[in-house]
Amino acid sequence: MNHLGTKQIETDRLNLRPFVMQDADAMYRNWASDPEVTKFLSWPTYKSVDTAHEILEVWTNQYDDKTFYQWAIELKKLGQPIGSISVVNHDDNVEMAEIGFCIGKNWWGQGIMTEAFQAVIDFLFGVVGVQRIEAGHDPNNPASGAVQRKCGLKYEGTLRRSIRSNQGITDKVVLAILKEEWKR
Repeated sequence: MNHLGTKQIETDRLNLRPFVMQDADAMYRNWASDPEVTKFLSWPTYKSVDTAHEILEVWTNQYDDKTFYQWAIELKKLGQPIGSISVVNHDDNVEMAEIGFCIGKNWWGQGIMTEAFQAVIDFLFGVVGVQRIEAGHDPNNPASGAVQRKCGLKYEGTLRRSIRSNQGITDKVVLAILKEEWKR
């Protein structure tokens, strides 16, 4: 694998880019403070913008690490981030990357997350050289699974009571795509 870190990726509607400290207010307001958005996620709903500042400080300090992939999803017409997408786990031994994502509910159902996820898939397969991309979701969050399927991931199985979300211990539905199944 040719790790390059979080490089800017542009699509028709989006700039996927590294976060900057100035994104804290938008991050807090647009998605991280909304319990509906964080309901099925592993991190708690932010209670104040201070949490966004703390997280962004950690992330911005990690951008020199070429194995760190954490993008702000910036809607071009808005000029601020509305969500995030990242490599939450990778295994160089089998050339695999696992993707996690979230987006503010004001932008649900508009194909934005599918567009962002597809761009990350293209980058990871086409530039970084991963051979497998996987993602998981809580079975009670079928919208996340729909995004994954729209991007070509296929159902591989359900790991029973294997993750903890804001709903407690739950199952994890796993989907994946292999490089040879990928179409640019």
